[in-house]
Amino acid sequence: MTTAGTHVDLDSTCIDTIRILCIDAIEAANSGHPGTPIGVAPITYTLWQRFLRFDPADPIWPNRDRYVLSSGHASALLWSMLHLTGVKAVDPDYEVLGRPAVSIDDLKHFRQLDSKAPGHPEYRWTSGVETTTGPLGNGVATSVGMAVASQWLGARYNRDGFTMFDFDVYAQAGDGCMMEGIASEAASFAAHQRLSNLCWIYDSNRVTIEGHTDITFTEDVAGRFAAYGWNVTTVADANDLEHIERALDDFHAENERPTLIVVHSHIGYGTDVEDTPKAHGEPLGPEGVKDAKRFFGWPEDSQFLVPDGVYQHFADGIGARGKDAREAWESLFQEYARSYPELADEIERMQRRELPEGWDEEIPEFPADEKGIASRDSSGQVLNAVAKRVPWLLGGAADLAPSTKTRLTFDGAGDFEPDDRSGRNFHFGIREHASAAIANGLAVSKLRPFWSGFLIFSDYARGAIRLSALMEIPVIHVFTHDSIGVGEDGPTHQPVEQLVALRAVPGLLVFRPADANEVAETWRYVMQLRREPAVLVLSRLNMRTDSGYEF
Repeated sequence: MTTAGTHVDLDSTCIDTIRILCIDAIEAANSGHPGTPIGVAPITYTLWQRFLRFDPADPIWPNRDRYVLSSGHASALLWSMLHLTGVKAVDPDYEVLGRPAVSIDDLKHFRQLDSKAPGHPEYRWTSGVETTTGPLGNGVATSVGMAVASQWLGARYNRDGFTMFDFDVYAQAGDGCMMEGIASEAASFAAHQRLSNLCWIYDSNRVTIEGHTDITFTEDVAGRFAAYGWNVTTVADANDLEHIERALDDFHAENERPTLIVVHSHIGYGTDVEDTPKAHGEPLGPEGVKDAKRFFGWPEDSQFLVPDGVYQHFADGIGARGKDAREAWESLFQEYARSYPELADEIERMQRRELPEGWDEEIPEFPADEKGIASRDSSGQVLNAVAKRVPWLLGGAADLAPSTKTRLTFDGAGDFEPDDRSGRNFHFGIREHASAAIANGLAVSKLRPFWSGFLIFSDYARGAIRLSALMEIPVIHVFTHDSIGVGEDGPTHQPVEQLVALRAVPGLLVFRPADANEVAETWRYVMQLRREPAVLVLSRLNMRTDSGYEF
C-alpha cells in the first residue's frame, strides 16, 4: 500500500492530498497562488465530504447544492477537489460523458493554454464549475442569484410530498472579496431577502498580494455582516474539522437569515504568516516545495501523489451521498411528472433552455405613427406579453422600474420578497453591479433573467455584464435613457461612450432598436438565444413608428 509519511487518519490524508496536489500543480506551472489552497483545504474538504449534496457522476442534476469558489485565484483548490471526487465531464449539450472533468494530466497542465484546469474557474469550460470567478466579489454576488433561484423554483414547483427544489448555495471567499463593493451590495440584498439557504465561508487569513491586511483592511467584517442582518459564526482554527462541521450545522439550523462563517486560517503551512512569505502570490520554488512536503509528512520527491484509499474515501463520502440524493430526486421527479405533467414539462424545458409552445403569440404589432412611442414603453409592452407565456422569465431594476418600464404588470406576476418567493418582479435596489451579478446567478440556475437601469450606469455593472458574455449565459440587460434627448440631466447622466463600450465586449449582443416594431422583433430574437447575453438600449423620448417591416 502506498502511504504518505505517518498519516493514519484518512481525513488528514485527504486534506493533505488536496494541499500537495495544489502545490505540485502550481509548481509545475511556475505560476499561481498556493497559500489559500493550503490554508483552506480543511474547510473545503469538510464541506464537500460531509455536507454538499452533489453527485460527481452527474454534476448538473437540477437540485444539487451549488459551490462557488469566489476566491478564483485559488482555482488549484477546486481542480484538486474535482479530480479527487471523480467529477465527470459534461459536454455543451449537457450529456454526461465518461471521462473525468479534471484528470491528473490536467493538473499537470494547470494554467496552460486549453487546460481544463485554468488559472481561474471558468463556467462551461470545466464541469463542476458553477460560475466564472476571477474578478473578486463577483463569485459571492452571483451566489446570491443562485440562492434566489432555489427559493423561486421551490415556490413555483414544489408541491405537497414533492420537494423538487431546495438546494443550498455555498461560496468560499477571502479578504479580497470582502473588500470589493459588489460583495457589500449583494450581502445587503441577501439580508433583506432573508436568503437562509445561502452560506458564505470567509477565509480571514489577513494577507493579500501587497502584504498583511493591516495596511488596508482593518474593519470588523463579522460586525458588518451582523449589522446587515446575517447569521454570523466564527471558526478560530481552519484545521478544526469538528468546529467547521458545527458551523455548517448552524447554517442548516438557520431559517431566517443568510449565514457568514468567518474562518481564521494562516496563509501557507506554518504556524505564522511569516513562515511562508511567498506562499500567497507565487510558487514555493523547489526547496519550498520540499519543505512543505516534509512539513506534511509527504515524500519530498513525489509528484502528484494520491495515496491509496483517498479516491475511495471520497467515493464513500460525497460520491455515495450525492448519488443517493440525485437518484432519490430523479425517482421523485418521475412521480411528479405523472401528477403535475405541465409543471414537469416546464422544468425540463428550463434545463434545456427551450421556450414554451406559443411563447411569442401575444407580441404586439405597432401601427405606423408619426408621433410614435418611446422604445422603453414599447419594450415594456413586449416584455409583459412574452413573460405571461414564459413563466421563468423574471427580473427587475436597480430601483428604476417605473422609468425603465420593466415591471411585470399582468395578474399573478407579484413581487419576490421574503413573504412571497413566487413573485417575478425583483427590487434590486440601487445596486447596479450586484443586480447584474444576481441576474448571472439566476441564469446559471437555468432561469431567464432580465435586469434594468439607465444606460449611463451600465458602467457600474460592466464587470458582471462582461462575465455574462464570458460564461455564454442568456442574461438580458435592459438600459434606457439612451443618449438622445436626456441632456437636461447634465453630463453625469448623459451616456456618450457607453454604447461603444458595450459593443466592445466580446460575445455580448447589443441592440439599439429604432422604433416600436424593431423593439418587438428584438425581443423575439433575444428570447431565442441560449448562450448569448443581450443588451437592449432604449430611448426615453418618443420615436416615430414606421411600417412595412419584413423580418
